[in-house]
Amino acid sequence: MKKYIKITLFVYLGFFQLAQGQDEDDEGIGTETVTVTKAYTPTISDAFKIKSMPNMNDSIVLQKKKIEYNIFSVPVASTFTPAKGKASAVKKAPPPILYNSYASAGGGNPANIMAKFYTARTIDRESNFTLGLDHNSSRGDIAGVILDNIYSKSKLDASYAKRDRDLNWGADLGVKHQLYNWYGLPEGTDPVTVAGIDERQNYFMGEAGAHINVEDAYFSNAELKYRRFWDGVKSGENRAIFGTGFEFPVNEETFGIKFKVDYVNGNFKNASINDTENLEGIKYSHLQVGINPSLTLLRDDLSLNLGVNLVYGLDTELSDSNFYIYPAVTASYRLLEEFAIAYGGIEGELRQNSYYGFIEENPFVSPTLSVVPTDRQYDAYVGLRGQLLPNLSYNIKGSYTAENRRPVFKLNPNNSFRNDENGYYFGNSFEVFYDDIKTLGVFGELNIDVNRNFTLGINAEYFNYHTETDNPAWNLPELTGSLFMDYQIGEKWFMGANLFYVGEREDFSSEAVQNVQPSEFPATLIQLDAYFDANAHIGHRLSDQLSIFVKAANIANNNYARWANYPVQGIQILGGATYKFDF
Repeated sequence: MKKYIKITLFVYLGFFQLAQGQDEDDEGIGTETVTVTKAYTPTISDAFKIKSMPNMNDSIVLQKKKIEYNIFSVPVASTFTPAKGKASAVKKAPPPILYNSYASAGGGNPANIMAKFYTARTIDRESNFTLGLDHNSSRGDIAGVILDNIYSKSKLDASYAKRDRDLNWGADLGVKHQLYNWYGLPEGTDPVTVAGIDERQNYFMGEAGAHINVEDAYFSNAELKYRRFWDGVKSGENRAIFGTGFEFPVNEETFGIKFKVDYVNGNFKNASINDTENLEGIKYSHLQVGINPSLTLLRDDLSLNLGVNLVYGLDTELSDSNFYIYPAVTASYRLLEEFAIAYGGIEGELRQNSYYGFIEENPFVSPTLSVVPTDRQYDAYVGLRGQLLPNLSYNIKGSYTAENRRPVFKLNPNNSFRNDENGYYFGNSFEVFYDDIKTLGVFGELNIDVNRNFTLGINAEYFNYHTETDNPAWNLPELTGSLFMDYQIGEKWFMGANLFYVGEREDFSSEAVQNVQPSEFPATLIQLDAYFDANAHIGHRLSDQLSIFVKAANIANNNYARWANYPVQGIQILGGATYKFDF
């Protein structure tokens, strides 16, 4: 027992001394900061993985007994027959029925008649023949007009075309008849004089032409046209035009060259109305030979055409000739894909004027014209076009044009000294006046496709003229504008409208005096008011072949004057039907 007590005391004293030493050491240790200079990067050590299929060495493991399964099959009668599956077909709209011909006719006030006929016959897979007839006439009277003012326009066209693998060619024929009256007498004309006036004028035209276009060849195209034009007072004109073109590849560019020959000659039985005596008629004859070489460059966003127009002009009546050099440069650049495309150019030409061309602009000219070509020195323009939205497109353009001998229409003088067979010398017809004119123009246009059934467009153009003679640009407006609309209402109904505005114009009336220059004739300035005209139509399809329509012209019922002393008909309503068929 004493032995165990001594051992216990000894152990206790040992622990006491050890604890006391530890306390002394703790009292000597202060607070310190330990800085770790290496980030902790733990690693994964290999670990023992228990095998998923351990080997078992057990002598008492029992062996599995093999089990056999036997199925007792009994036949069962069945009357079920599965139906064959069928794919669901998408319903297709029936293809539209196409007809090769149509006829249209209508009538309305004031005694207006219209008729149209068109047919296209396929001869074989590569050729076809077309025939068209168009007639429009009116026998109504215009309020306040003393002379007869009926008019009639009829035209018949026929063409043949054939398309082969590498070329296509064709020929066409056309004839036209127009009837007008010089009814625009000045106010205060003597009733006795009016009773003796023969105001009727007839125009006749016949033309023939042919063309050929070739693919993948140096020779690209050729065109030939001949036209004979004459009127009811023994005036006549012939015109022949021939043009051809060639194209040659030059590296990545294309070099082209065009040739053109344009010849016109004609005669008027009567002298100018500025002459107080009708002694000698008027003859004219002009030949033009032109060549137009050009180089076309196409890049990713740039299209550039560099060319020049060289023309030799010959006045065979006066034996006078001139050589003209005109620019022919055009370019376009895609700025923002389809949103903005910039374009511009500077071009010029020797424009061939003709009696037929003047009639198309103003059918009330007198058969006593001076016909000479117009020297269009240059037409410089720059513009921007594109699509602001998928259904909204625009086009704006500014231009500056310089022209020598530009034709404008002005009233003939009242020449009481003449006794021509027809009555066009009472201040009721127009002559062609040539002036050197520089024109500044600004044009803007918007087109909206609201949907596939509704389209709307509007445009306006402003002109500023500067003439060499310091006269106004006779009968040329400073401002014009138009608006058009087409609307397909469902499958059966359709309608449309067009409106146009023409600004103020100037003309003058004069009185012929013997032994006095025409520029010294007593004259009075005429201010022609601006006018606005609205037209509309609506139609209904009764079937695939038959439809009916109603058209209204000059809805505002304004007897405005397009030319001085020539008021137009008021409101006109015309109804009719169109029938499509196979002929």
